[in-house]
Amino acid sequence: MKNHYHLIIAGAGGIAEAAGLILAEWSAVTPTIYIGDRDLEKAQNVAQWIMNGTTKACKVHAFYLDANSISDDMGRIFEKGDALLDCLPGSLAPNMARMAKTYKLCYANLTEYVAETNQIILLAKDAQTGFVLQTGLAPGYIDVLAHHMFQNFCKKHKVEQVDTLELKVGALTNHAIAPHYYGFTWSPVGVATEYLKDCIVIRNYNKTSLPALSERAYIIINGIGYEEDLTSGGAADLPDALSGKVKHLDYKTLRHPGHYTWVGKQLKTLKNSKDPISGLQEIMQTEIPHIEDDQIVLYAAVAGKDATGKFYRQEIAKHIKPQKIGKHTLRAIQTSTATPLIQAIAWLLDTKTKGVVLQSQLDATAFLKGDFVKRVYGEIK
Repeated sequence: MKNHYHLIIAGAGGIAEAAGLILAEWSAVTPTIYIGDRDLEKAQNVAQWIMNGTTKACKVHAFYLDANSISDDMGRIFEKGDALLDCLPGSLAPNMARMAKTYKLCYANLTEYVAETNQIILLAKDAQTGFVLQTGLAPGYIDVLAHHMFQNFCKKHKVEQVDTLELKVGALTNHAIAPHYYGFTWSPVGVATEYLKDCIVIRNYNKTSLPALSERAYIIINGIGYEEDLTSGGAADLPDALSGKVKHLDYKTLRHPGHYTWVGKQLKTLKNSKDPISGLQEIMQTEIPHIEDDQIVLYAAVAGKDATGKFYRQEIAKHIKPQKIGKHTLRAIQTSTATPLIQAIAWLLDTKTKGVVLQSQLDATAFLKGDFVKRVYGEIK
């Protein structure tokens, strides 16, 4: 971002605080930041944490944010704002997007929720500013990377179709104990949701849906074995964009071996539950610890034949660990989720793009080599 902007962050959780600190510390021109949350004290604590943690002179203001209505104070802040970074739960995303449209703010969110994303696509199609949707880690960075790999593969091998496009991400602890082989590094609500909602995939060149956790497999990445299985939301809009071009496309979540067997046992006990997502969330929150020391394992692959019939496969794997930014050390899940969100907003502000932009429509080269993203994910050739 080459100019001074007023940036509003909705939410005061771990991703919101990371976004604020990264914006303060890494922006070419330090923005004025507003942190809004329904818990004003929490927003105030995050604002102070950012100011104490950055080495740059930065103004960070906390305010009370109501996701359902706009107070006079909210209105004044939104009038000043240039962009809204939505770090609230996905169920609130349409409300926040509507506010962004009303106040002509650029907007980006993180949610993997399909229904809410479709609502925003409809309401923002004629917006005067840009709306980048589903732009975190997964959905988000992994989709831009995979689409970039698909395009490069087709160009290099002079083809228009490929056999497979694989997207895999795991937000993992460094250690895992029985029986669940897992630790929470992010929202328990998000985990339970992605394990139970249907997954949009491509099979035999056609977009379709499959049940979550219905295609478990085993993969070795950089010499370490992981379980993988279908989970919802991570493919973003790629099944729409690449239908007819890819024979087999899906997004899978990586886990330590043994975890999915444990989840399957819990789901059997919830077989007749009216709300299995809440039920699984409650079980997981009761039995699985929250762990700060984390890692992100990311893998994308494209495979197919060239014009002569020779078979090729291209793979990219990344391993992201906690990183010191300013005076604070951020967890891997924080940096890997917050930087794509920030990069999307920076791209919107710099390009003045209007309307809805989905993951397949982003300028992949500019995004993957963006100043914020490359400091966490590294360079892409």
